[in-house]
Amino acid sequence: MLRSRLFYICSIIFTFYFAHVQQTTAQITAPWEVDALRAIRGSLSDPLGRLDNWNRGDPCGGNWSRVICYNVTASDGYFHVRQLELLRLNLSGTLAPELGQLSRMKIMDFMWNSIGGSIPKEVGNITSLELLLLNGNQLTGSLPEEIGFVPNLNRIQIDQNHISGSIPKSFANLNKTEHFHMNNNSLSGQIPPELSRLPSLVHLLLDNNNLSGYLPPELSQLPKLLIVQLDNNNFSGSSIPSSYGNITTLLKLSLRNCSLEGPALDASGIPQLGYLDISWNQLTGPIPSGKLASNITTIDLSHNRLNGSIPGSFSGLPNLQRLSMENNNLDGSVPSDVWRNIDFSGNRSLILDFHNNALTILANPLTPPANVTILLSGNPICTSQNQLNISQYCQSTSVVVPGGSTNNDTLCPPCSTDLPHENILRSPIPCLCAIPLHVDYRLKSPGFWDFVPYEAEFQHYLSSGLSLSSYQLEVSTFMWEEGPRLKMNLKLFPNNTALFNSGEVLRLRDMFTGWLITDSDIFGPYELIDFIPGWYENVLPRRTKSSLTTGATVGIVIAAFAAAAILSSLITLIILRRHSSQISKRRNAKKIQMKIDGVKDLTFEELSNSTSNFSDSALIGQGGYGKVYRGILADGTGAAVKRTQQGSLQGSEEFFTEIELLSRLHHRNLVSLVGYCDEDNEQMLVYEYMPNGNLRDHLSGQNFISVATKLHLRIVHLVIISEMCLSY
Repeated sequence: MLRSRLFYICSIIFTFYFAHVQQTTAQITAPWEVDALRAIRGSLSDPLGRLDNWNRGDPCGGNWSRVICYNVTASDGYFHVRQLELLRLNLSGTLAPELGQLSRMKIMDFMWNSIGGSIPKEVGNITSLELLLLNGNQLTGSLPEEIGFVPNLNRIQIDQNHISGSIPKSFANLNKTEHFHMNNNSLSGQIPPELSRLPSLVHLLLDNNNLSGYLPPELSQLPKLLIVQLDNNNFSGSSIPSSYGNITTLLKLSLRNCSLEGPALDASGIPQLGYLDISWNQLTGPIPSGKLASNITTIDLSHNRLNGSIPGSFSGLPNLQRLSMENNNLDGSVPSDVWRNIDFSGNRSLILDFHNNALTILANPLTPPANVTILLSGNPICTSQNQLNISQYCQSTSVVVPGGSTNNDTLCPPCSTDLPHENILRSPIPCLCAIPLHVDYRLKSPGFWDFVPYEAEFQHYLSSGLSLSSYQLEVSTFMWEEGPRLKMNLKLFPNNTALFNSGEVLRLRDMFTGWLITDSDIFGPYELIDFIPGWYENVLPRRTKSSLTTGATVGIVIAAFAAAAILSSLITLIILRRHSSQISKRRNAKKIQMKIDGVKDLTFEELSNSTSNFSDSALIGQGGYGKVYRGILADGTGAAVKRTQQGSLQGSEEFFTEIELLSRLHHRNLVSLVGYCDEDNEQMLVYEYMPNGNLRDHLSGQNFISVATKLHLRIVHLVIISEMCLSY
């Protein structure tokens, strides 16, 4: 009775462990993350059905679109979500608090949807988060203090929403954050001076909000600051801190329409400054006479109350594109040599806008090059009887920021129309046609006013950043938008072939969506508006399938097979020990007749013929038990023939007991037993053949090892339990 109860208990334990191992191998993604993803999906409205497959299978091992996982398991034995790439899917609804359960996520991308509600404070639980990309939605509410404690955050991109409230002081803790893109919201209150503690901040974009109070002079202490853009806020009663003129790293300072008072900033101490805009304020006094950096392309001091004369220091700036001083109280003479030292080749131009001032004198004749536009209307000099030779500059003329498109003129014949082929205009192979990728792209804070002279430099910068040849990138169109920001339509072409392969399309997409292209000083920060595969949409694999390597997936199945095989062997061993006190180590001479449904009784000759007489060319595996051969049975069925070596032979009774047990084991991760052979000095088991290569081909390092290690621990427990059971 005691032995029967012990056997019953052991059977229950084995059943529990088998179920647990099966769950381990079937559940690839951490279960709490699966629950979180379902909650996220439930809080969103998806009219285009882009997330319909989020209810089927496993996220990391299945087919969940836009869910990208790590390709190795964590220490807990599970795969985890690395990135949500939900860019421009026409989603609405809200962001679920369960986002915080994706604690190992690095990129959270919901850009360019119509998602409302507030940002959940639980986002602060995602300690691994590097990119928080929520721009272009309908988000409201305030910024959670908890975001200020995400230690690895590199980029906060929440622009073009309706977020209100103040900037949390906790954001001063974001020691790794380089990009604060919070423009075009409804943020209010003062810019926290505590932000001056940020050691990595590069871009501070807070324009088009409701910020007020004074400009913190402490911002000048930021050691890596390149761009400060605070346009269209209300710092009434505040002046520009003089310390801003000592930010030696600064490339661009834009404080347009901020209700600032006091004197204009002396920016002569900023050695790399390329863009200065302090227009549409109430600045008074003379313009500082210090020489600005030779890098400068744009100087905009217009629409203030500045007086005095135009300094001679504005002459001889080699990269100057626009000098705007209109609508001030400037008097004295019109400068006549600002264009000195400027090379006007390569479509370079210069705008000098002095209209609506009090300029009265022309010290020297105006003899500018053809690419220089001078605007003097609204000055007394235009009404003087002695200055009739400047009438061409006194006409009312509006300045239009230039846009453009690629010149598609070519002597090549048209490309085939059966597919969306286009000519690669600058290909080294003449008249090569290919199918391009299209990218909508925007420079958020460029350091110039006119893009045309920088177009070739931009093509080189972006193509090299994408690891492409320069001719593979075309700027199809470009257009200035409010900001000013520069929107572009780009075409990416394959390298001297007609098509990209799918791996290259995914690589390029990852470069854009992961912000892996290095920022440029002159071109500033960029943003991806849309990545448009076009024709390639139909040939791209699902992103989740690429998130796990083939070896990882096969390794998990193999681990499951190994665990199930060991378990079945242990069960067999217990049953055999229970029914027999010993196992014969020698072959019984007499064959026992036995019939098992679905299992064939095969002869030695049949199996020898199926394996080319057990040829080495048919050998597919080998172990301590013997060898496994690939064979083809007489009915054409593929088979794996396990031939037991002499030292491992069992007695016939025990061999048939094993066959009977194996015939009853059915599992999706186990191959089926289809036959056996029991003749003199030969014992063979015949399994169905799975044509996926051998173990050596498919085992994949840590992906298999991490899962197999977890299974191995459970199997060790089973071995210990089995030994206890066998001892009885």
